[in-house]
Amino acid sequence: MQILLAAIVVLPLLGAVAALLPAPPGLKGKSPDQAVLRHGVTVTGAVLALSVALAVGFDHDDPARMQATTDISWIPALGIRIHLGVDGVSLPLLVLTALLTFLSALYSYVKMPDGPSPKAFVALILVLESGTLASFAVLDLMLFFLAFEMVLIPMYFLIARWGGDGRERAAWRFILYTLLGSVVMLLGLLLIGIKGGTFDMVALATDNGSGLSHTTQLVAVLAIGVGLAVKAPMWPLHSWLPDAHTAAPTVGSVLLAGVLLKMGTYGFVRILLPITPDGVHTFAPYLAAFAVVGIIYGSLVCLALARSGAGGDLKRLIAYSSVGHMGFVLLGIATLTPTGVNGALFANIAHGLITGLLFFLVGAVKDRYGTSDLDRLSGASGAALYGKAPRLGGLLAFGAVASLGLPGLAGFWGEMLAMFGSFEPAEGLSRPAYLTFMAIAGFGTLLTAAYMLIVVRRVCMGGDGDGSAGSVHAPTSLPDVQPYEFAAWTPLVALTVLAGLWPAALLGLTDPAVQQLLRGGN
Repeated sequence: MQILLAAIVVLPLLGAVAALLPAPPGLKGKSPDQAVLRHGVTVTGAVLALSVALAVGFDHDDPARMQATTDISWIPALGIRIHLGVDGVSLPLLVLTALLTFLSALYSYVKMPDGPSPKAFVALILVLESGTLASFAVLDLMLFFLAFEMVLIPMYFLIARWGGDGRERAAWRFILYTLLGSVVMLLGLLLIGIKGGTFDMVALATDNGSGLSHTTQLVAVLAIGVGLAVKAPMWPLHSWLPDAHTAAPTVGSVLLAGVLLKMGTYGFVRILLPITPDGVHTFAPYLAAFAVVGIIYGSLVCLALARSGAGGDLKRLIAYSSVGHMGFVLLGIATLTPTGVNGALFANIAHGLITGLLFFLVGAVKDRYGTSDLDRLSGASGAALYGKAPRLGGLLAFGAVASLGLPGLAGFWGEMLAMFGSFEPAEGLSRPAYLTFMAIAGFGTLLTAAYMLIVVRRVCMGGDGDGSAGSVHAPTSLPDVQPYEFAAWTPLVALTVLAGLWPAALLGLTDPAVQQLLRGGN
């Protein structure tokens, strides 16, 4: 198990180096470009297989215990160790990352985005995967920071070199926002390590903040929270996200929404809740307030983008929907209850599956029509996917109803548990305030249903009636879902249904670990 986890983190890095080297003569095939793309599929497939093996070998009877641990000294003078391990909180995120990266590599093997050399593309995808996996596996604050930063450069280049219109501005905005947030976060991590006498997350969590003064905890939560909130993304630190999603290539958007955003919320649960409990308790109502503002704000912007004549972009709409969905995750964390935190972790996984699928689908629509502008896709002469590409239209409708939280699909449970946690927040938190937050979040679910159904009506049914002047005038039929698209999308659909019908499979993993984290690792 130790070797498995170490291999999962290191293998993508080795694969990235190998991708930049000349292919051996026997593996070149007819095209060097296809050879390197096939290499990407092979490496990410191997990482996924190892992740599944790790999940199968995981002791499901004791998910609160750190398993597959490696703990060796790295920089003795600073007390920094190479400490790896997984529990019920991190294991689902590890498998989700491996799955989405493999599906992205599989999709790119046939539909490589326009841009420079595929060698660089595959290498960047693999470095991104390694950094993300490491973020969920490391148990040392400094290693967490290094892994957290490791993903920024690959994503910057994926947007700047393989993105669409406005890619350079979006890439710069992404890197500046996240780097500034990370600098502040580093100060908070150093403060905890110096005052606590160690950078080891498990040891700090076991102390449960006893070695940190109240003032130290407040400063640490504020500094680390800002860095994590930028990545989450929490309103009002979210403004880099819509541009990045709109400009990114399809697989870049899938990985950005599916796994990179989860690094921020994971940091709240893994670092702040057990290590700085007093500081988190003080700031929890403010975090909840920002979360529900984000829910309403994201939904209202999506409604504005979805209306006829607004010139809204479908990728941008899905990006803004992430602000609202991640608001539910932050609200669940802010309740400081097992119910709310379990809901947040469930919503994390559900969002990765559903939004990953939606960005795949929007990318497919854009490939076929040459645009993701809603006004051009709607109307009698627009997309009308039900008639022209019925399977694609059906999948888009499925993704939309899953995103709005239809009972029986994965999107429902996380949002419901986050609101349940708000109904009875942790001791010492104002129940009237959290009941207000719950009511606002509930209203946000109605707004989410409204804009998602508008999107389905306009894009799938051609629901603008007369067809606007800007419609795409597409042919009566278009290529429906292709085999490589079925291969990339079917696992996300199946897991969205499975998680919706059998939530205990995920909650049974997370709940014991969450209970232990909230008790300070004891």
